[in-house]
Amino acid sequence: MSDIDCDVSTHIVDSFPVAVCQPIRIHRCRRFRGEASFGRDPVSGRTFYGFRIHMMVAWPGVIVSFSIVPANVHDTVVLPQLVSGRTGTVLGDRNYWSPLLRHASRDPYQQRSMALRRIRRRIETVFGQLVDRYGIKRVWARDMWHLSSRLLRKTLSHTIAVMLNQLQGNPPLQISKVIA
Repeated sequence: MSDIDCDVSTHIVDSFPVAVCQPIRIHRCRRFRGEASFGRDPVSGRTFYGFRIHMMVAWPGVIVSFSIVPANVHDTVVLPQLVSGRTGTVLGDRNYWSPLLRHASRDPYQQRSMALRRIRRRIETVFGQLVDRYGIKRVWARDMWHLSSRLLRKTLSHTIAVMLNQLQGNPPLQISKVIA
C-alpha cells in the first residue's frame, strides 16, 4: 500500500459551527456546561450554543489537523495551534486575518484573491462531505471526550476514503466512488 498523495506545502484552514442543542432549548441545556459558549453562525445568521470546529486541510483534501473550541473564540486565536510545526502556505478566509495586518477592502491584488478563493473551495467540499455523509454536526455526546473521539473517527474515515480513491485512480474527494 502506498502513501496518500498529498501536498504538505499548501494548507487550507476554515471552521464550521456545531450546535449542542436546539435554539429553543438553549436556556435549559446542561450539555457541555462551562465548555460550550454562544457564537454566531454566519451562514444561517443566527446565534447558537456550542463549538466551532477549525480544520486544516492539505491539498487534495486530506484533513491534517483540527481543533474544537467554544463558539466565542476568534479564529485568529486558534490559527497558531492549527499550523504549529508546519511549513508552507496556509490559505484562510477573512476571519483568519488580523485587522492589524490586512484589510480586505484595501486588497491591492483583487485577481489573486479571486484565484485563492477558488482554491479555498476545496475545504468547503470537505466540510460538505463531513456534514452530509458523516453527519458531523449531530451532537449526541455529553462530554468533550466523546465529542472529540467521534470527530477523530469521522476524520479517520474521511482520510481512508481519500486514500482508497487515490489507490483506485479516482478523484480524491469523490467519496461516492469508494462506497459504490
